[in-house]
Amino acid sequence: MEERQMHKAVCAKCKKECEVPFEPTPGKEVLCQECFRKNRPRRSFGGRRDNRRSFGNRRDRPPRKMHKAVCSKCKKECEVPFEPTPGKEVLCQECFREKNNRF
Repeated sequence: MEERQMHKAVCAKCKKECEVPFEPTPGKEVLCQECFRKNRPRRSFGGRRDNRRSFGNRRDRPPRKMHKAVCSKCKKECEVPFEPTPGKEVLCQECFREKNNRF
């Protein structure tokens, strides 16, 4: 593995000379490793305790616009939460579940 090129700088907080793994930009503050660790912003996970995306409470959102379609598999009329694209498969809720639960 290639070693990083280090560049000399002066820490904006403690005023000590230090080395950083990037070329300092004139006019921008540079922090030494110690000051960077002390002043690093805390990570915020928005109160979530898992890795799932949070899209807000569904009750707070307006209902989805539904579009009439004909299921490509069973040929029944149905409604889907997207505008069907001509030439692309559209499945009703039952056929969609059946297709995705084959395990």
